[in-house]
Parts: sequence; structure tokens; C-alpha cells
Amino acid sequence: MKRPSRSIKMHRDMTPRILLAVGLCFSCLVGQPSKLSAQGSDPQLQSRVKVPLTFNRLYDYPALTDALKALAAGHPELVSMRSIGKSVEGRDLWCLTITNPKTGPDLKKPAMYVDGNIHGNEVQAAEASLYLAWFLAENYGRLEKVTQLLDGHTFYIVPTVNPDGRAHWFNAPNTTHSSRSGKNPFDDDRDGRADEDGFDDLDGDGQITQMRRADPKGRWKPSPDDPLRLIPAEPGEDGSYELLGMEGIDNDGDGRINEDPPGGYDMNRNFPADWQPNHLQAGAGPFPLSWPETLAVAEFIRAHPNIGGVQAFHNNGGMILRGPGHPSRQDEYPGADEQIAAAIGTAGEKMLPYYKSIVIHKDLYPVRGGFIGWTYEHLGIFSFTNELYNTGQLLGELEMAGKPGGGRSEKEVERARDRLTMGADVVPWHAVKHPLYGEIEVGGSVKQSQRVPPSFLLEELCHRNAAFVMYHAEQLPAVVFQDLLIQKLGPETTAVTVAIRNTTQIPTRSAQAAHRKLGRADEIRLEGPGLTVLTSGRLLDRYTGELEATEGPTARVRLEAGVGNAPVFVRWIVRGHGAANISFEAEKAMDLSRQVVIP
Repeated sequence: MKRPSRSIKMHRDMTPRILLAVGLCFSCLVGQPSKLSAQGSDPQLQSRVKVPLTFNRLYDYPALTDALKALAAGHPELVSMRSIGKSVEGRDLWCLTITNPKTGPDLKKPAMYVDGNIHGNEVQAAEASLYLAWFLAENYGRLEKVTQLLDGHTFYIVPTVNPDGRAHWFNAPNTTHSSRSGKNPFDDDRDGRADEDGFDDLDGDGQITQMRRADPKGRWKPSPDDPLRLIPAEPGEDGSYELLGMEGIDNDGDGRINEDPPGGYDMNRNFPADWQPNHLQAGAGPFPLSWPETLAVAEFIRAHPNIGGVQAFHNNGGMILRGPGHPSRQDEYPGADEQIAAAIGTAGEKMLPYYKSIVIHKDLYPVRGGFIGWTYEHLGIFSFTNELYNTGQLLGELEMAGKPGGGRSEKEVERARDRLTMGADVVPWHAVKHPLYGEIEVGGSVKQSQRVPPSFLLEELCHRNAAFVMYHAEQLPAVVFQDLLIQKLGPETTAVTVAIRNTTQIPTRSAQAAHRKLGRADEIRLEGPGLTVLTSGRLLDRYTGELEATEGPTARVRLEAGVGNAPVFVRWIVRGHGAANISFEAEKAMDLSRQVVIP
């Protein structure tokens, strides 16, 4: 026989203790970074950590800023920090650049751009970004993989794109889903005023939970599996409650509650690719890049053409998302690129249990004007969005992987609350006075639950997702000279043939970039003081010598299609003798150079 839930009988005077438990279990502690290492179980590593940070807690905006500054100060040889712009409310959008400058400047290396928290309530996206930066900096010179990554790559990391929404999530009462928007005032209910009717914390506990009123003819009744949840009464059956929505009052006297909260737009619908106006895509804003935050991000990425991979951290569902965001954009995703993106996503599933690699429009819902749609469709960058955390991880239910909202059952939720979180994810129902409804009860899930993992799962989430980003970075282009052939054609003429090949999954130019002629084409050239190039071009057939000749006698050969896993052969016919240099340049790969001698 199922024992009755004790939580529904708890008295309101236990609320302060409940909130303390919430803070301890659900990672809402903020303030100065702790002296403990995120890998404190390894005493040897802990003794070598320069910047001790913990990742079983969340950082509010001031603490996040302090942590970023500490990383830059603690690792000046690898990490630099700057603001790439300001939010609507004037907060800095901090960006860390992480690379080894001794092996070349950041702009001359293939780069990963990583950001998070474009939706204000998707808070752990910033911690995942911070962890990535911390792990790279602390493990350079200790772990060979990390050392190789920073010697040959650059990471640009913007932990929070929406610092205003983040600050509002931390500092104001919220639901599990609110504070998603940026904070530019917006007239949601079109009454000529903006942000005048948001949530109201009726009991002052810092949470916005549900309101209900006892009603013997109500349409709702407590669930037999989870008494904290209400379910619809059966047809012909009388319920015991009426649901009244989330905590709030009618602040503007229009007969509605909570219809005009702070903000009201969606930055992830404000990017140029497939942007649609508000009546077609809610939250899109008046025009693409209309918000200072999205404009700052776009300008930064455009100014860094070496970015070959993009990773955006969101939360909820356990998904590795790739485009297209809308079925009408399918033609913008060539099959060659889709094959590579799917392979990277499949590898990610093995690194991120409870996650599924899926296509946004086909497996989730349509998105227009989305960030990673823009970075791929308009810039040709291989891009992913990871939806951080799936409640299946808490409940131990693998079949919930990749499902928005988790697809959890009430019995599973009750079991986890009873055995794992000890009730810290809810506020029990308790009585309050409402100016309109009179005596009611409020209670339900706290803002730190559902979308945000409990603290004991947060560090694992950060590490696994950072590992996926590092894997993505390892797939960025790495070009090598494979073969060189010098053939005398006559006393003064020589054929010089070189083969170059990319050794990773991602080519120097995506099929989208090649097709749309996005960015600068790769170039390979042969130059020497005693040489004159008679003709040059890409060698189409090594046996017949068929040449896709360039226009005119030029030392420079453009490779519009870039370099993939198959070798690309280039030939120059030259007159003269002596030393020469063959060099290769690409926006998204490191430069190559090789010395040869023409006899």
C-alpha cells in the first residue's frame, strides 16, 4: 500500500527550511568561488589548480564575471577576456579567448565559438561554458589532448548572451520556465504599456508556483501517483480544485493575470537566416539583429572568419540539435555536410547519455531566425545546439532521452522526489490570501527544478558537454602535405605537383560555403625568386595530366571547394631553377608551408 505523501501536509512555517534545501540540492548557491576544486577527488590535480572553481553550484552574473576574470588573471599565457558588447540593461557580454599564442595568433587557427544562456532561464548553459574554459586552461601542459587543442586551435567562449535575463532569473521570483526573454520592455498585451503585469510572489518565498482554490465541483483532483500534482477529473466525476494559473494578481485591471511580464522577445528568433516577423515567428523582434546582444554576437563572429565550429548551450530535453530549423530550409543543407554533422552528433550521443542527436524542425519543432541556422546557412559553419539536461538522468529512465520536457511519469517524479531530492524540488501547497480569489493555496515546482539539474548532476553535465565541444574542435580542419612530385619537362621547364589532404572530418570549406561562395576560398601558391609560372591549376587526372587551369600564368591557385579527406592535387608548370616555397592558406585551417628546390 502506497504511503501518503508527507509533503502535502507540511505547514507553511517550514518554507524557509524548504528554500534552504532547494539551494543545497538544486545548485542555486551564488557568491564567491569556493576554494574547492571541481576535481577535488584528485588531490594531485587539486594541488596544481591555479583557479579553483566549483561546478556543483550556479553563478549569478557578478560571481560569473569574477570567475571569468580569475581565469584570465590566473592563466594570462592562455586566456584573455574582453566585452564584445552590452546588454539592453548595460551588462557586459564577456568573451574569453583561449589559445596558446606562442604557436600563432588566435585568428590564424581554426576556432570554436561557444556560447550559452541566450535564454535567461537556461542558466546552467553559462556554467557549462565556464567549465569548458576552466578545464582547457587548467589542463594545458598536463593533458596531451588539451595541449594539442590549444596549440592548434582557438576557443572563443561567451558564457551568457542574455545577462539581463540571467540576472532576473537569479534575483526575482520565477517559474521553472520564466525569465527566458531579454529585458527590453515589451507590450505583450498591446494595451499601450509595457511589462506592467508580471508574476507576483504572493507568499514571499522567492518562487512563482501554481495557484489553486478548493471547489467541490472543480475540474481538477490530486493525482493518486503524486498528490502534489493535479490531474483532470474524469467525465461525470466531481473534482476538488480549480486551477488559477501561476502566482499573480491583475496589476493593470484588465481582467487578466500575468499577461505582460518583463521583456517579451526571443533572441534565438532574431538572427538573419530565415528571419520572419512576429506574427509568423513569435518573439522575433522588429527586424533581424535588432537587439544589442544578438548584434554583438553576429559582429564578433563575422569578424572572426577562422571560426569553423559553433556550439550553443541551451537547456531542457537532452538533445544535440542541428539544422535546418524549418522544412523550407532543407535545400540549404547539402548532403555532404549533413553526413558530417550527423556523424559528429552520433559520436556525441556516446559521450552524452540520455541525449539524442536530432534535426530541429523534424524532431523538435520549427524555428525561424535561429542562431545556429544563421551560422550554418549564412556562414557555412558546422553548428550545434545542446539542450543541457534531461530529467531521465535524475530518474534513471533512458527512454526519456531527447524528449523536451522529459516525458516523465508522475510515479517516476514522485519516486525521485522521495528518494533523491528529498522534496527540495517543490513547495508544498499552503494557504495564502488573494485580492481577487480570496482564500487559495499555492505550491508546486520551484524554478531550480525540471530544467536545471540538482547539484550532484551539474558537474557531470558540464564535463560531458565540454568533452563534446572538444571533440567537435578536434574535427576542425587539419591539412597536411601528402605528396610532392617534381618532373623535368625540358631543360628549363618543370612540373611541380603537390597533394594536400585534410585529416579530420570537417573540410576546410563546408559544402554550403563552397556552394554559396561564403568567405574566402582556400589558396595554394608556389613562389621562388628564380622561377616563372607558366600555368597552374587543380590537377583533375594524374594520369592524363588534365588540368583545371587558372586564368593566366599565376602562382596562386584558388580551391573554392576547399580540402576534404580526399587528396587535392595541384600542379604548376614553371620555368627556371632554384629554391621555391609552396604555401597553403585557408580561413578555417592553419597555414602550411614547404620548401622545395627546382633542379
